[in-house]
Amino acid sequence: MATDPELLDHVLDLFSGLGRITTGRMFSGTSLYVDGDVMFATILRGTVWMKSDTSTEAAYLSAGATPFTYDRQTGPREARSLMSLPDSALDDADEALSWARMSLPPARSAAEAKRLQKARKARASG
Repeated sequence: MATDPELLDHVLDLFSGLGRITTGRMFSGTSLYVDGDVMFATILRGTVWMKSDTSTEAAYLSAGATPFTYDRQTGPREARSLMSLPDSALDDADEALSWARMSLPPARSAAEAKRLQKARKARASG
């Protein structure tokens, strides 16, 4: 299911304080990027998911966020690297921007790890 264009426009407006945001496809949703390759949020199945790690997980959970889950043959699996944007932030640009800023360090760390992995693969194959 593709991302609802109205939801995408709303989310881009909520996060506009971050500066230039680009989008890309992710599975059947849309990922949001800053600085070219830093994915700080994604919209999947009508939910806004924010990049998270152990440094942000407790704050998200205490605000009522839930980890991204998906089904596998062996059963449901949690991906705590994506936490739902707390519901209250969907109607409050200041709060949404605060969550987005909290997600930037984990997002930048993940982007850097991905860049290093690509560089290692390139060296190994070249």
